[in-house]
Amino acid sequence: MSAKHTVGLELIRLLEAHDVDTVFGIPGVHTAELYRGLAGSKIRHVTPRHELDAGFMADGYARASGKPGVCLLITGPGLTNAITAMGQARADSIPMLVISGINALDTHGHYRGHLHQLPDQSAMIRTIALSSERLERPQDLPAVVSRAFAAMRAGRPGPVHIEIPTDLMEAALPLGTLPHQPSPPAEPSAQAIEAAAGLCRAARSPLILAGGGAVWADGAIRDLAELLDAPVVTTTNGRGLLAGHPLVVPASPSLEAVRTLMRDCDLAIAIGTQFGPTDYDAYEDGGFVRPDNLIRIDIDPHAEATSFPATVSIVADAGVAANALASALRGAAAASRQPPAQGRAAAARKGALEGLSDKMRALIEVLGAIRDTLPGCTIVGDSTQLAYAGNLYWEAAAPRTWFNAATGYGSLGYGPPAALGAGIALGTAPVVCIVGDGGFQFCLGTLGSAADENAPVIFVVWNNNGYQEIEDYMLARDIEPVGVRPSAPDFTGIAAAYGIPAQRIRLTDATSQDALVPGGLDLAPLTAALQAARAAGRPALVEILTP
Repeated sequence: MSAKHTVGLELIRLLEAHDVDTVFGIPGVHTAELYRGLAGSKIRHVTPRHELDAGFMADGYARASGKPGVCLLITGPGLTNAITAMGQARADSIPMLVISGINALDTHGHYRGHLHQLPDQSAMIRTIALSSERLERPQDLPAVVSRAFAAMRAGRPGPVHIEIPTDLMEAALPLGTLPHQPSPPAEPSAQAIEAAAGLCRAARSPLILAGGGAVWADGAIRDLAELLDAPVVTTTNGRGLLAGHPLVVPASPSLEAVRTLMRDCDLAIAIGTQFGPTDYDAYEDGGFVRPDNLIRIDIDPHAEATSFPATVSIVADAGVAANALASALRGAAAASRQPPAQGRAAAARKGALEGLSDKMRALIEVLGAIRDTLPGCTIVGDSTQLAYAGNLYWEAAAPRTWFNAATGYGSLGYGPPAALGAGIALGTAPVVCIVGDGGFQFCLGTLGSAADENAPVIFVVWNNNGYQEIEDYMLARDIEPVGVRPSAPDFTGIAAAYGIPAQRIRLTDATSQDALVPGGLDLAPLTAALQAARAAGRPALVEILTP
């Protein structure tokens, strides 16, 4: 241990003070000094096999825990390797702190080919991160770290970057002042709440649209929905809100039955949703129903500028605002609801599910088998057919138990490392990764990290022999498919090489047809394989060969 207190040691101390218990990263010569204090700290270090995986692990950890995911990356290639993960976090509003090295101070502004040097590392990252700050003086480190955490809490979350010059990492500095506890969420404007309450009292057929920004406000939104007698449509990242409630519609706003529900409402209350096209116009048919009368609750004061103005805008945390609005409505007379909300919600659920193709409904049955076999599990998906099906219609068991990269930024290779990050955050709770044979080849090294951490993540590989979704897209547009049949390895063999138990099963159709149809799959082999994987109590893999 160093005899002096250095920037590297103080960084770890400050991270602990900000309640960081896990960091993801690969050490290198440009970050070794930042690792000096890790061994003596309470922080767990997880080593991915690629910095892209470090970012995705931090993303999954943040979604599952509610705390920022933290990455510790080397200068240059370590940071650029993680840019895709930072892009995913920015798109989905996930708090992520990326701490990287940068070359010595006297090299800045002089691109001379130093190891890992970029012409302007900070400028590159500022196009993606909410902020990027460089440590210029050792004594400023506590303030720099505090500002980074404040940036992730002050408004819409996302990735934040700190870079520390290599020549400052060993610099001595006195023990800094530990940060204050974060302030409670700001109260919404009383004027905005009263204006919104007036719209709610007058509405005859209100509707709530709940997105990923609402997943920590389940109870508040449930109370508000029941007070209003309003159906609640959940976007992909909002699935699990009001789980099992007769008012919930766990279906994509891109489906016609849900759009009908939106067209028929006379007031929409949007809570923590960006109105992104991958949720609201997934088929790019231009059929998105723009609400004429809209209350928008969003923590981002600039949310309206990214889509369209609201009748009333409430800038606040989703739970705080929903509670305040519910309080304003209690005991007040409201317009009669026509027709009753439970009937409207039931019709939308039925219509949305029946409007899907046979193949999509069969895939939803596969997902249901996973959920029901592993009660309480969190399902983390990659961009694969199972995830696409669930994003269209999926009844998650609770908030934050369904998320994937098949919306927004949409990166392949997200699922396995994000599932591992979630598994580390959740401890012994079951986590299932659903990933295609193509996407898994972006991040096969995640199996090594899972083995290192002995995390009980079950990797379910949907092997349809290539990029099937892209092939179908090409064929639908009379494009001769090219590049969509990459060779797949022996996934069970790779798992075994890491000491991970693995099974390969084949889902067969009861009618012996080479097709996926609802009620036609024998799901018993999947159920048995999942039960065996869960019983192992450590990482496991199940490869599914599709019909």
